[in-house]
Amino acid sequence: MPLNKFAMARYKAIDERLQRKDYPSLEALVEYVSEKLDRPIAVRTIQKDLYDMRNSMDLNFNAPIKYDHYRRGYYYDPSDYSIDRLPVTQYDLDGLEIAINILEHFKNIPLIRQFEDAIGRIAGAVKISKERLNKAQGILHIDQSVEYAGSSWIAALAEAIVQRKWVRIRHRSYQRNEAREYRLAPYHIREYQHRFYVIGESKRRDETQSKIRIFGLDRIQNIWTTRDTFEYPETFDHQAFFGNIIGISDPEKEPENIELWFEAEQSKYILSQPIHASQRVLEQTDAGCRIGLKVVINYELLMLLLSYGSHVKVLSPAHLARQIQQEARKMVALYDNK
Repeated sequence: MPLNKFAMARYKAIDERLQRKDYPSLEALVEYVSEKLDRPIAVRTIQKDLYDMRNSMDLNFNAPIKYDHYRRGYYYDPSDYSIDRLPVTQYDLDGLEIAINILEHFKNIPLIRQFEDAIGRIAGAVKISKERLNKAQGILHIDQSVEYAGSSWIAALAEAIVQRKWVRIRHRSYQRNEAREYRLAPYHIREYQHRFYVIGESKRRDETQSKIRIFGLDRIQNIWTTRDTFEYPETFDHQAFFGNIIGISDPEKEPENIELWFEAEQSKYILSQPIHASQRVLEQTDAGCRIGLKVVINYELLMLLLSYGSHVKVLSPAHLARQIQQEARKMVALYDNK
């Protein structure tokens, strides 16, 4: 369940009203939330919000909201509960420590540097001592020697995303010798294999219609910020946009059902670390395992399958098996002394 600012504002308003401890009815909650947000809210929306606050694993509120039939109203039990006072577990603390270490790695990026004090306050609020943070340095290692291609453009693009500003970029792809200029409404920045990419609505000078494009930051030659603003589309969800692919390319193609056979030794790794979220086990024997995927067939998938060498066989679809076979023959030809 994607969480947006408007939904969170409703949850907070419901939480505030329940903290009065005067058993508000459903109608009273609707009226309070509508006044708080200065817009009419449907009864069905509040009913769903109450259910989600109790049960949604994404929200993780586990709100103890009860209904008193005598008073005909809602209340918290225990009465001192609030979504603003959720308990912090050891697991949460460990996760926050790792996140702080990641932010430390990118501390020279202006967008992150401006939140340095806020990060410190959050760490203090959950009582993470400096000693604990020092101990956490060994939890996660980021290779400092790796140069993240195109990272110099992150600050300008991140600022444009926050301010909802169109930018002009000069970009040269690997398929062309000359650079082209585009207008871009940036939505999201993504990293894959030490390269950064920006995704957004884009239009070339010679085009009349804009479309969603992905640009490699390492191939951007220049960026100019404009004064023009854009509306961030509520329908765009970067996790869903990239949900059917491995890697970064062709996210809007239709996914296909794929079956793979992994021999016994390799199957141990595949079962413990799935290739993709859609992975499911279709058959498992001492000789190996057969798995199913539903993903887009793109360049990254081909490279991944080829990296397994003779330890994997593509069972279906047939056209993917042929592609792998053709690449394998080319590889053999490279080593053919004749």
